[in-house]
Amino acid sequence: MDRDKKKRVLKILDRLRGEYPDAGTMLKYSSTFELLIAVVLSAQSTDVQVNQVTAELFKKHHTPEDFARIDLGVLEEMIHGVGLNKGKARNIKRLSGLLLEKYQSEVPSDFAALMELPGVGRKTANVMMSVGFGQPGLGVDTHVRRVSNRLGLVKEANPDKTEKALKEIIPIEYWNKAHHLLIFHGRKICKARQPDCIHCVLENICPKVMR
Repeated sequence: MDRDKKKRVLKILDRLRGEYPDAGTMLKYSSTFELLIAVVLSAQSTDVQVNQVTAELFKKHHTPEDFARIDLGVLEEMIHGVGLNKGKARNIKRLSGLLLEKYQSEVPSDFAALMELPGVGRKTANVMMSVGFGQPGLGVDTHVRRVSNRLGLVKEANPDKTEKALKEIIPIEYWNKAHHLLIFHGRKICKARQPDCIHCVLENICPKVMR
C-alpha cells in the first residue's frame, strides 16, 4: 500500500509541476530574517496581505535590533493588516530579542532551534528550512492539509500529523517543491468551498475526499 501511495504521489507531483512550473514562495523579503518575520505574519493570513504590510514595515525595520527596539504598540499598528496583530507583535519582539542574545542576530538554520523561537511552529520552521536555507522541509498550511486529504494521500485533520504522513510517502528530495505545488493547487483549483474540479489536472485520479 505504501509503495502504491509513493508511486501515486510522484504522479500527482509530476502533473502539478507541469501545471505550476513557477510554484514557489510569494512572500517578498530581502534577507533570511525578513523571511522569518513574513512567515510569522502569514499565520491565518494571506501572502498578499503580508506583502502589503511588509512593504511598509521593511522600509525602516530590517534586523533583529530594529524589531527589538520598536515600541510594541507601534509594531501592533504597523502589522494590523494581517490580523492577530497583538500576539504576532509580541512574538516578533521576543524572537528578535532571542536572536540578539543567543544567535548574534542570525536566524538559526537548525529545525529544533527554530522551533524554540516565539511564534515559530512546525509550519514556519519547515518553511524556513526549505525557503530560507535550501534544506528539506515540508510545511503544512490549510491548503496543503486540504489538498492532500482530498487526494487521499493522507487522512489527517491535524497539520502536524499531516506533515508526518506526507513525509513518509514523499521522497525527501521532493519535500520543498511538494509544499509549494500543493499550496498553488489549493489556491487556484482545489479551493475550500468551491473546488474547480472540471479544470483540475488531477480530476481523473482524485477520489475527492471532501473533509
